[in-house]
Amino acid sequence: MTGSRDTIRVVIPLTIRKRNGRPKILPPEDAGMASGRAQDPHVLRAIARAWSWRRKLEAGEYSTIEDIAAAERISHRFVSRMMRLAYLSPDVLEDLLIKRVPPALSILKLVDLAGRPWAEQLEFVVRPSRE
Repeated sequence: MTGSRDTIRVVIPLTIRKRNGRPKILPPEDAGMASGRAQDPHVLRAIARAWSWRRKLEAGEYSTIEDIAAAERISHRFVSRMMRLAYLSPDVLEDLLIKRVPPALSILKLVDLAGRPWAEQLEFVVRPSRE
């Protein structure tokens, strides 16, 4: 039998908040995160969706952007705009998807950024030092 002297209590200072109707566990404020923000799941989902559409076009599953829009029941303008995310530079994609560096830009700004040359894209995304 163990007495109260043998009990170890572990306290983890976490906060539970609801976000989008789901509980989310937040770390303490003094726990350092990359640039103070967490990775935005909407950005990850948008990039994945753009790559999925690109693969379907290249595989011949769909022949036009209008076909994708009709299948997804969304505007062809939205598909056209979001497809640009599939053409971000490999370095930007590595930072966003593999290293999970939070972008300093919104999805719409990333879409605009995808139209720039790859060398210029690196200037606009917050990146940790690559040492």
